[in-house]
Amino acid sequence: MSHSPALFTPRALYVEVAEQLRQRIFQRALEPGSWIDELKIAEEFGISRTPLREALKVLAAEGLVTMKPRRGAYVTEVSETDLKDVYHLLSLLESDAAGVVATLATPAQLAELQALHDELEAAVDDAEHFFAVNERFHMALLTVANNRWRNQVVDDLRKVMKLNRHQSLFKTGRIHDSLQEHRNILQALHQRDSEGARRAMQLHFRNGLRAAA
Repeated sequence: MSHSPALFTPRALYVEVAEQLRQRIFQRALEPGSWIDELKIAEEFGISRTPLREALKVLAAEGLVTMKPRRGAYVTEVSETDLKDVYHLLSLLESDAAGVVATLATPAQLAELQALHDELEAAVDDAEHFFAVNERFHMALLTVANNRWRNQVVDDLRKVMKLNRHQSLFKTGRIHDSLQEHRNILQALHQRDSEGARRAMQLHFRNGLRAAA
């Protein structure tokens, strides 16, 4: 379906274009390793190549696109080493956040996390919905931990992790395992067990990496 500039919101055009391409990458409309045809996309969106190239720079900074000299832009392929590095950092950052939340979260904030977990329980038979709610839970936990620098780093790392999601969460049995790990995290949060919350989150990422490998 073709687009025109009039369909975009008043945000900077390249920001809108970056979001459109980002979603195509996450939805596998643009596969990892595939070449991004700038002329074709510019024509489809009804834009010049200038905002498209600015959008590609944004995606390259996020790690979703790889710029190759004289060859153009390609959707990033995540190597085994990349994946291990991303999961390692996410484990460190999000386990630390879980420890903070166990100590400092208000009853209302814990109730919000519980509500997201309940939605996760209800989504167990819908992998796409489960994935979306799972991400919302993790980002809500980070919001409660209230460290914008950590949140910024995690947001970028999670974008890269999404490139590999079909080999992890969608594996047979992984959703049920992930759900039990979330139960353990939430139990530790409700018990105000900071160290237990950290360990539960670390285990969650360790098992996630094992499924993704």
